[in-house]
Amino acid sequence: MIVPHTAPSPAPVRTVRKAVVPAAGLGTRFLPATKATPKEMLPVVDKPAIQYVVEEAAAAGLHDVLMVTGRHKRAIEDHFDNAFELEQVLAAKGDAVRLDAVRDPARLADIHHIRQGEPLGLGHAVLCARRHVGDQPFAVLLGDDLIDPRETLLSTMLDVRDRYAGSVVALMEVPREQIHLYGCAAVEPTDEDGVVRVTGLVEKPSPDRAPSAYAVIGRYVLDPAVFDVLERTPPGRGGEIQLTDALQDLAADGTVHGVVFDGLRYDTGDKADYLRTVVRLACDRDDLGPEFIGWLKEFVAGLERGEGTQRGRVAA
Repeated sequence: MIVPHTAPSPAPVRTVRKAVVPAAGLGTRFLPATKATPKEMLPVVDKPAIQYVVEEAAAAGLHDVLMVTGRHKRAIEDHFDNAFELEQVLAAKGDAVRLDAVRDPARLADIHHIRQGEPLGLGHAVLCARRHVGDQPFAVLLGDDLIDPRETLLSTMLDVRDRYAGSVVALMEVPREQIHLYGCAAVEPTDEDGVVRVTGLVEKPSPDRAPSAYAVIGRYVLDPAVFDVLERTPPGRGGEIQLTDALQDLAADGTVHGVVFDGLRYDTGDKADYLRTVVRLACDRDDLGPEFIGWLKEFVAGLERGEGTQRGRVAA
């Protein structure tokens, strides 16, 4: 059963009204599944990962969403469009629940698309949004990072932007041995719990060179000043224009703050984490969780008894 559509609660009026979702990556870690299917369209239970991201933006009051895509990403555009023929079939069957589910993506927000002509990195993808964003502050949400719908990280970041101006990044404390997987922030405290001033950033440092254990995760609220910095930022690590490098430039002026997040985050860019995300969100569903958790307990018990995954041991 698909959960029926419910209207979201009204979000507060904010100075930030636009969101940018970079979605031009090749998804090489999920080949061959992503050979013809955008990685952002891989299902997380019964919705593509990118829909969770757009729902998060809309829930925070950002109803103008620009997706920066690339070649072979047409499926993303189609998903957030109306599907007239499918809707007609479902309406004729009187299947209101699935009809709502099909219509939901198109009515989440005003969604726009632009293509990143060359794979030149996240900084370049953000720069592609300049004409659409103009001189307004804007949010950037990375599709690989899913924030649990019960969390309020993005809303908190928007509040911090309203209080401090400048740019805001989301930070999460990670084990030192994992910091090389992330951009890393040097920080100093503020008078506000959970909010720090970012004094420097390093892209994927080795553990012995990391200025802290605070990793930058995939949520940003950026001042439009970032565009001028990106224009003059040379390619960095991997030959790409790194957003981290541009934020390092802005941090030198004291205009970058961080929100320390310790809630539920799911990384769908990694195979093992993707599987954990599907299991966790499925367990949380009222329509799936009870039955699925029962099966999962039986399956795990079988593994602990040494039964492995032999055919017929624990039926699906």
